[in-house]
Amino acid sequence: MSKERDSIAVMYGPPEMLFRKKLQVEEELQRIFVVAAIFVNEAAHGNAAKQILACQRGYGKWQGWWEFPGGKIEPGESDEQALRREILEEMETEIDIIRYYDTIDYRYDDFLMTLHLYLCRFQGDKYLLHDHSEARWLGHEQLTDVRWLPADIELVNRWTSEGFDF
Repeated sequence: MSKERDSIAVMYGPPEMLFRKKLQVEEELQRIFVVAAIFVNEAAHGNAAKQILACQRGYGKWQGWWEFPGGKIEPGESDEQALRREILEEMETEIDIIRYYDTIDYRYDDFLMTLHLYLCRFQGDKYLLHDHSEARWLGHEQLTDVRWLPADIELVNRWTSEGFDF
């Protein structure tokens, strides 16, 4: 079995004991709160022509995987403040936050993540990648051409089956 696949743990016992065990394991994991930007290509017209920006991680355990740009929310920051700061650090550009889009809760092996996604647009027409090795505009047909991070794939799968809903 590939190391990239999730491992399966089998536990036996009455449902209430298993539920308590699951809660205990989740309480032991750190929860991080993250914000990310969904940039929509405004030059595209009609749902079939819309494109979103995907960025390839350039470092760490998930290097080479694709994601929506953003990052951790620091103590005392609002989602919007964190998102503006993260995009400025990662892409050296200012953004407009159009609206909240969705929240995804995902459990990685070593932490729990709550990801808040916002529809955004760039204030200018240029950005520089600092934390990512590549960025691509992907239309509906190209969504599965890249290897998405596990937390993002739920949303990508929804778009693949139902189309963009923004």
